[in-house]
Amino acid sequence: MEDVIAKIDRELIEAELTPEHLLRHTNKLDNEIYIIDHKCAPNTMREIGRLREIAFRDAGGGTGKSCDIDEFDTMDPPCRQLIVWDRKSREIIGGYRFILGENIRIDQDGAPRIATSHMFRFSERFITDFLPSTIELGRSFVSLDYQSSKAGARALYALDNLWDGLGALTVVYPQINYLFGKVTMYPDYGEECRDMLLFFLKKHFSDPDRLVEPIDPLKTNPDIARLSSVFNGTCFKEDYRILNHNVREHGLNIPPLVNAYMSLSPTMKVFGTAVNHEFGEVEETGIFVKISDIFEEKKQRHIETYRR
Repeated sequence: MEDVIAKIDRELIEAELTPEHLLRHTNKLDNEIYIIDHKCAPNTMREIGRLREIAFRDAGGGTGKSCDIDEFDTMDPPCRQLIVWDRKSREIIGGYRFILGENIRIDQDGAPRIATSHMFRFSERFITDFLPSTIELGRSFVSLDYQSSKAGARALYALDNLWDGLGALTVVYPQINYLFGKVTMYPDYGEECRDMLLFFLKKHFSDPDRLVEPIDPLKTNPDIARLSSVFNGTCFKEDYRILNHNVREHGLNIPPLVNAYMSLSPTMKVFGTAVNHEFGEVEETGIFVKISDIFEEKKQRHIETYRR
Protein backbone atom coordinates (compact mmCIF):
# COMPACT_ATOMS: atom_id res chain seq x y z
CA MET A 1 0.00 0.00 0.00
CA GLU A 2 1.60 3.26 -1.14
CA ASP A 3 1.34 6.52 0.79
CA VAL A 4 -1.17 8.91 -0.74
CA ILE A 5 0.34 11.99 -2.39
CA ALA A 6 0.36 15.34 -0.62
CA LYS A 7 -2.49 17.81 -0.99
CA ILE A 8 -2.24 19.87 -4.16
CA ASP A 9 -1.74 23.61 -3.74
CA ARG A 10 -5.05 25.49 -3.88
CA GLU A 11 -3.64 28.21 -6.14
CA LEU A 12 -2.70 25.63 -8.76
CA ILE A 13 -6.22 24.21 -8.73
CA GLU A 14 -7.95 27.59 -8.83
CA ALA A 15 -5.80 28.62 -11.79
CA GLU A 16 -7.27 25.67 -13.72
CA LEU A 17 -10.91 26.11 -12.67
CA THR A 18 -11.54 28.85 -15.21
CA PRO A 19 -14.94 30.12 -16.45
CA GLU A 20 -14.84 28.06 -19.65
CA HIS A 21 -14.83 24.90 -17.54
CA LEU A 22 -17.71 25.99 -15.28
CA LEU A 23 -20.84 23.90 -15.88
CA ARG A 24 -23.24 25.41 -13.37
CA HIS A 25 -23.83 26.46 -9.77
CA THR A 26 -25.52 24.00 -7.45
CA ASN A 27 -29.10 24.47 -6.30
CA LYS A 28 -28.06 24.13 -2.67
CA LEU A 29 -25.22 26.16 -1.11
CA ASP A 30 -24.27 27.78 -4.44
CA ASN A 31 -21.20 25.61 -5.00
CA GLU A 32 -19.57 25.46 -8.42
CA ILE A 33 -19.54 22.48 -10.78
CA TYR A 34 -16.72 22.13 -13.29
CA ILE A 35 -15.86 19.71 -16.09
CA ILE A 36 -12.15 19.11 -16.68
CA ASP A 37 -9.78 16.42 -17.86
CA HIS A 38 -6.15 15.53 -17.23
CA LYS A 39 -4.93 17.65 -20.15
CA CYS A 40 -6.54 20.98 -19.35
CA ALA A 41 -6.27 20.64 -15.56
CA PRO A 42 -3.42 18.30 -14.56
CA ASN A 43 -3.13 19.64 -11.01
CA THR A 44 -6.87 19.34 -10.39
CA MET A 45 -6.72 15.81 -11.80
CA ARG A 46 -4.04 14.87 -9.27
CA GLU A 47 -6.14 16.30 -6.44
CA ILE A 48 -9.11 14.27 -7.68
CA GLY A 49 -6.93 11.16 -7.72
CA ARG A 50 -5.72 11.92 -4.20
CA LEU A 51 -9.23 12.45 -2.81
CA ARG A 52 -10.65 9.40 -4.57
CA GLU A 53 -7.97 7.13 -3.16
CA ILE A 54 -8.45 8.48 0.37
CA ALA A 55 -12.25 8.11 0.20
CA PHE A 56 -12.17 4.63 -1.32
CA ARG A 57 -9.55 3.35 1.12
CA ASP A 58 -11.57 4.65 4.05
CA ALA A 59 -14.57 2.67 2.81
CA GLY A 60 -12.55 -0.53 2.35
CA GLY A 61 -11.53 -0.33 -1.31
CA GLY A 62 -9.06 1.72 -3.30
CA THR A 63 -6.24 0.97 -5.71
CA GLY A 64 -3.48 0.90 -3.10
CA LYS A 65 -1.55 3.39 -5.24
CA SER A 66 -0.42 6.84 -4.19
CA CYS A 67 -2.99 8.48 -6.47
CA ASP A 68 -6.10 7.00 -8.09
CA ILE A 69 -5.52 7.95 -11.71
CA ASP A 70 -5.76 5.16 -14.27
CA GLU A 71 -5.62 4.61 -18.03
CA PHE A 72 -9.23 5.69 -18.47
CA ASP A 73 -8.43 9.10 -17.00
CA THR A 74 -5.55 9.58 -19.45
CA MET A 75 -6.54 7.65 -22.61
CA ASP A 76 -7.39 9.36 -25.89
CA PRO A 77 -10.07 10.58 -25.71
CA PRO A 78 -9.98 10.61 -21.90
CA CYS A 79 -12.78 10.28 -19.44
CA ARG A 80 -13.80 13.73 -18.27
CA GLN A 81 -14.16 14.71 -14.64
CA LEU A 82 -17.20 16.40 -13.13
CA ILE A 83 -16.38 17.99 -9.78
CA VAL A 84 -18.17 20.10 -7.22
CA TRP A 85 -15.98 22.93 -5.91
CA ASP A 86 -16.59 24.62 -2.56
CA ARG A 87 -15.15 28.04 -3.27
CA LYS A 88 -15.51 29.15 0.35
CA SER A 89 -13.35 26.39 1.79
CA ARG A 90 -11.42 25.96 -1.51
CA GLU A 91 -12.00 22.22 -1.55
CA ILE A 92 -13.36 19.62 -3.94
CA ILE A 93 -16.57 18.23 -2.43
CA GLY A 94 -16.83 15.23 -4.71
CA GLY A 95 -16.95 14.10 -8.29
CA TYR A 96 -17.80 11.67 -11.07
CA ARG A 97 -15.89 10.74 -14.15
CA PHE A 98 -17.74 10.13 -17.39
CA ILE A 99 -17.40 9.33 -21.06
CA LEU A 100 -19.95 9.71 -23.83
CA GLY A 101 -20.93 6.58 -25.72
CA GLU A 102 -19.97 8.20 -29.02
CA ASN A 103 -16.41 8.52 -27.72
CA ILE A 104 -16.13 4.91 -26.54
CA ARG A 105 -13.90 2.79 -28.73
CA ILE A 106 -14.42 -0.91 -29.34
CA ASP A 107 -11.31 -3.08 -28.98
CA GLN A 108 -10.26 -5.91 -31.28
CA ASP A 109 -12.17 -8.42 -29.12
CA GLY A 110 -15.40 -6.50 -29.60
CA ALA A 111 -15.53 -5.13 -26.06
CA PRO A 112 -16.02 -1.42 -25.35
CA ARG A 113 -12.93 0.29 -23.94
CA ILE A 114 -14.44 1.46 -20.67
CA ALA A 115 -13.57 0.96 -17.03
CA THR A 116 -16.30 -1.62 -16.44
CA SER A 117 -15.23 -3.94 -19.29
CA HIS A 118 -13.06 -6.08 -17.02
CA MET A 119 -16.10 -6.79 -14.83
CA PHE A 120 -19.06 -6.93 -17.21
CA ARG A 121 -19.79 -8.67 -20.52
CA PHE A 122 -21.79 -6.50 -22.91
CA SER A 123 -24.25 -8.06 -25.33
CA GLU A 124 -24.11 -7.18 -29.01
CA ARG A 125 -27.52 -5.59 -28.66
CA PHE A 126 -26.32 -3.33 -25.84
CA ILE A 127 -23.22 -2.26 -27.78
CA THR A 128 -25.20 -1.58 -30.96
CA ASP A 129 -28.52 -0.23 -29.73
CA PHE A 130 -27.75 1.43 -26.40
CA LEU A 131 -24.07 2.27 -25.92
CA PRO A 132 -23.82 5.02 -28.59
CA SER A 133 -26.48 7.08 -26.76
CA THR A 134 -25.25 6.23 -23.25
CA ILE A 135 -23.02 8.10 -20.86
CA GLU A 136 -20.86 5.87 -18.67
CA LEU A 137 -20.43 7.14 -15.11
CA GLY A 138 -17.81 5.97 -12.67
CA ARG A 139 -15.46 6.70 -9.80
CA SER A 140 -18.12 8.66 -7.91
CA PHE A 141 -16.83 9.93 -4.59
CA VAL A 142 -17.50 12.41 -1.82
CA SER A 143 -14.44 13.74 -0.03
CA LEU A 144 -14.10 12.50 3.53
CA ASP A 145 -14.48 15.98 5.04
CA TYR A 146 -17.91 16.19 3.40
CA GLN A 147 -19.05 12.80 4.64
CA SER A 148 -18.83 13.81 8.29
CA SER A 149 -21.88 15.07 10.16
CA LYS A 150 -19.59 17.81 11.47
CA ALA A 151 -19.75 19.36 8.00
CA GLY A 152 -23.45 20.07 8.49
CA ALA A 153 -25.32 21.20 5.37
CA ARG A 154 -22.17 20.84 3.28
CA ALA A 155 -22.27 17.08 3.89
CA LEU A 156 -26.05 16.86 3.70
CA TYR A 157 -26.13 18.25 0.16
CA ALA A 158 -22.89 16.77 -1.20
CA LEU A 159 -24.59 14.02 -3.21
CA ASP A 160 -27.40 16.38 -4.21
CA ASN A 161 -24.78 18.77 -5.60
CA LEU A 162 -23.30 15.97 -7.70
CA TRP A 163 -26.73 15.12 -9.10
CA ASP A 164 -27.11 18.75 -10.15
CA GLY A 165 -24.05 18.15 -12.29
CA LEU A 166 -25.39 14.93 -13.78
CA GLY A 167 -28.69 16.65 -14.53
CA ALA A 168 -26.88 19.39 -16.42
CA LEU A 169 -25.00 16.80 -18.49
CA THR A 170 -28.30 15.48 -19.87
CA VAL A 171 -28.98 18.98 -21.22
CA VAL A 172 -25.48 19.73 -22.49
CA TYR A 173 -25.43 16.39 -24.31
CA PRO A 174 -29.01 15.95 -25.61
CA GLN A 175 -27.94 12.96 -27.70
CA ILE A 176 -27.58 10.97 -24.47
CA ASN A 177 -30.60 8.82 -23.60
CA TYR A 178 -29.16 6.53 -20.91
CA LEU A 179 -26.95 6.58 -17.82
CA PHE A 180 -24.80 3.51 -17.20
CA GLY A 181 -22.70 3.02 -14.12
CA LYS A 182 -22.28 0.93 -11.01
CA VAL A 183 -22.80 1.10 -7.30
CA THR A 184 -20.29 -0.32 -4.85
CA MET A 185 -20.67 -2.35 -1.70
CA TYR A 186 -17.58 -2.75 0.41
CA PRO A 187 -16.30 -5.89 2.18
CA ASP A 188 -17.45 -4.74 5.62
CA TYR A 189 -21.10 -4.44 4.56
CA GLY A 190 -22.95 -7.25 6.28
CA GLU A 191 -23.57 -10.33 4.15
CA GLU A 192 -27.17 -10.69 5.26
CA CYS A 193 -27.94 -7.07 4.47
CA ARG A 194 -26.14 -7.35 1.15
CA ASP A 195 -28.23 -10.39 0.20
CA MET A 196 -31.43 -8.55 1.12
CA LEU A 197 -30.40 -5.53 -0.92
CA LEU A 198 -29.45 -7.57 -4.00
CA PHE A 199 -32.68 -9.60 -3.76
CA PHE A 200 -34.69 -6.39 -3.56
CA LEU A 201 -32.87 -4.87 -6.56
CA LYS A 202 -33.37 -7.99 -8.66
CA LYS A 203 -37.05 -8.15 -7.75
CA HIS A 204 -37.79 -4.56 -8.74
CA PHE A 205 -35.11 -3.67 -11.33
CA SER A 206 -34.25 -6.90 -13.16
CA ASP A 207 -32.67 -7.13 -16.62
CA PRO A 208 -34.71 -9.89 -18.34
CA ASP A 209 -33.02 -9.16 -21.69
CA ARG A 210 -29.57 -9.86 -20.21
CA LEU A 211 -28.12 -6.78 -21.89
CA VAL A 212 -25.10 -6.80 -19.58
CA GLU A 213 -23.84 -9.56 -17.28
CA PRO A 214 -20.98 -9.83 -14.78
CA ILE A 215 -17.95 -11.78 -15.97
CA ASP A 216 -17.13 -13.01 -12.46
CA PRO A 217 -20.48 -12.87 -10.63
CA LEU A 218 -20.52 -12.43 -6.91
CA LYS A 219 -20.95 -15.89 -5.38
CA THR A 220 -23.81 -15.88 -2.89
CA ASN A 221 -26.04 -18.51 -1.38
CA PRO A 222 -29.08 -16.61 -0.10
CA ASP A 223 -32.17 -18.31 1.23
CA ILE A 224 -34.50 -17.29 -1.60
CA ALA A 225 -37.59 -18.76 0.06
CA ARG A 226 -36.96 -16.76 3.24
CA LEU A 227 -36.20 -13.55 1.33
CA SER A 228 -39.35 -13.99 -0.74
CA SER A 229 -41.37 -14.23 2.45
CA VAL A 230 -39.63 -11.17 3.91
CA PHE A 231 -40.20 -9.02 0.84
CA ASN A 232 -43.91 -9.70 0.58
CA GLY A 233 -44.94 -6.19 -0.38
CA THR A 234 -47.21 -5.57 -3.34
CA CYS A 235 -45.18 -2.64 -4.68
CA PHE A 236 -41.76 -0.99 -4.59
CA LYS A 237 -42.63 1.34 -1.71
CA GLU A 238 -43.79 -1.46 0.56
CA ASP A 239 -40.70 -3.57 -0.13
CA TYR A 240 -38.47 -0.53 0.29
CA ARG A 241 -39.86 0.07 3.78
CA ILE A 242 -39.18 -3.58 4.59
CA LEU A 243 -35.62 -3.33 3.27
CA ASN A 244 -34.88 -0.11 5.13
CA HIS A 245 -36.27 -1.52 8.40
CA ASN A 246 -34.30 -4.75 8.17
CA VAL A 247 -31.03 -3.06 7.24
CA ARG A 248 -31.39 -0.61 10.13
CA GLU A 249 -32.08 -3.52 12.47
CA HIS A 250 -28.50 -4.60 11.71
CA GLY A 251 -27.15 -1.15 12.52
CA LEU A 252 -26.52 -0.29 8.87
CA ASN A 253 -28.02 1.95 6.21
CA ILE A 254 -28.79 1.42 2.57
CA PRO A 255 -25.67 2.78 0.80
CA PRO A 256 -26.38 6.42 -0.18
CA LEU A 257 -25.60 6.00 -3.88
CA VAL A 258 -27.77 2.88 -4.09
CA ASN A 259 -30.56 4.84 -2.44
CA ALA A 260 -30.11 7.70 -4.89
CA TYR A 261 -30.35 5.47 -7.96
CA MET A 262 -33.37 3.55 -6.62
CA SER A 263 -35.17 6.86 -6.16
CA LEU A 264 -34.31 8.07 -9.66
CA SER A 265 -36.44 6.00 -12.02
CA PRO A 266 -39.05 3.21 -11.83
CA THR A 267 -37.57 1.52 -14.92
CA MET A 268 -33.95 1.34 -13.80
CA LYS A 269 -32.24 -1.96 -14.66
CA VAL A 270 -29.71 -3.80 -12.52
CA PHE A 271 -27.07 -5.82 -14.37
CA GLY A 272 -25.92 -8.18 -11.66
CA THR A 273 -22.99 -7.89 -9.27
CA ALA A 274 -19.32 -8.49 -10.07
CA VAL A 275 -16.28 -8.72 -7.82
CA ASN A 276 -13.71 -6.03 -8.62
CA HIS A 277 -10.40 -7.76 -7.97
CA GLU A 278 -8.48 -4.60 -8.92
CA PHE A 279 -10.15 -2.44 -6.30
CA GLY A 280 -9.94 -4.16 -2.95
CA GLU A 281 -12.38 -7.00 -3.79
CA VAL A 282 -15.35 -4.64 -3.62
CA GLU A 283 -18.70 -5.73 -5.06
CA GLU A 284 -19.92 -3.71 -8.04
CA THR A 285 -23.54 -3.77 -9.22
CA GLY A 286 -24.22 -2.45 -12.71
CA ILE A 287 -27.12 -0.02 -13.15
CA PHE A 288 -28.82 1.43 -16.23
CA VAL A 289 -31.23 4.38 -16.30
CA LYS A 290 -33.32 5.72 -19.17
CA ILE A 291 -33.21 9.50 -18.81
CA SER A 292 -36.74 10.09 -20.11
CA ASP A 293 -38.07 7.78 -17.37
CA ILE A 294 -36.51 9.73 -14.50
CA PHE A 295 -39.15 10.78 -11.98
CA GLU A 296 -40.56 14.23 -12.74
CA GLU A 297 -39.58 15.53 -9.30
CA LYS A 298 -35.94 14.63 -9.98
CA LYS A 299 -36.07 16.18 -13.45
CA GLN A 300 -37.39 19.42 -12.02
CA ARG A 301 -34.78 19.47 -9.25
CA HIS A 302 -31.64 18.59 -11.20
CA ILE A 303 -32.36 19.07 -14.91
CA GLU A 304 -34.94 21.81 -15.38
CA THR A 305 -33.15 24.13 -12.95
CA TYR A 306 -30.22 24.09 -15.37
CA ARG A 307 -32.41 24.94 -18.36
CA ARG A 308 -33.74 28.09 -16.70
